[in-house]
Amino acid sequence: MTGRPAPAVLPSSLRPLLALIAVLAVLVVAAIGVLYAGHSEPGRVDRWIVEPTADSVRPPWRYVALTLDFLGEPAGSVMVIVATVAGCLLLRSPRVAVLVVAGVGLTVGAATLLKHVVGRTIHGPGNLSYPSGHTAFFTALALTAVLPATGRLRLGRAAGMSLVLAAALVAGAAMGWAEVALGAHYPTDALGGWCTALAVVPATAWLVDRAADRRADRTADAGRLERR
Repeated sequence: MTGRPAPAVLPSSLRPLLALIAVLAVLVVAAIGVLYAGHSEPGRVDRWIVEPTADSVRPPWRYVALTLDFLGEPAGSVMVIVATVAGCLLLRSPRVAVLVVAGVGLTVGAATLLKHVVGRTIHGPGNLSYPSGHTAFFTALALTAVLPATGRLRLGRAAGMSLVLAAALVAGAAMGWAEVALGAHYPTDALGGWCTALAVVPATAWLVDRAADRRADRTADAGRLERR
């Protein structure tokens, strides 16, 4: 037994930049949350982008928006997570599988908690909106897939960060558009969900690596003791 750890899910070359981005993301989430705490109407930025409560998207784009929305619902998200974890296990990447479950789970949990803390609503008092859990989920899913990929592909810092940010931007923009187009969220809700994922997933990846590396070290130490 060598105790050799699996490849890190958070490449060391990206850690400083991702840590900085996570801090900035936390500040954005907090700032928007304070600004719109307890509100039930779109803000100036929301109105400048689009009228958030107007369900104006029409076929065929409405079908695209509904499909994306379904992927963020409990049934759809469970299907996506199960399929992703199964793929990771088939590829013998249990550390990535743990990151997918933990990273996405903690991100959605954080978004849900923030909704109750901020108390912003849309379409009535029972519909908490900030931050968007759908956007947080989809962005987190993209990050949990692309972070390990940058390490396996041995990309440099610039290429790796470009890939990570591009994946997060595409996923967040796609789901954010769907939620705003369907009138389920304000644009700033989508931004808050995107930033929530950017803050939570890198931190979770770092914790997963630390836990897995420590376990590998203990296994290696036990193997050396057995050979004595």
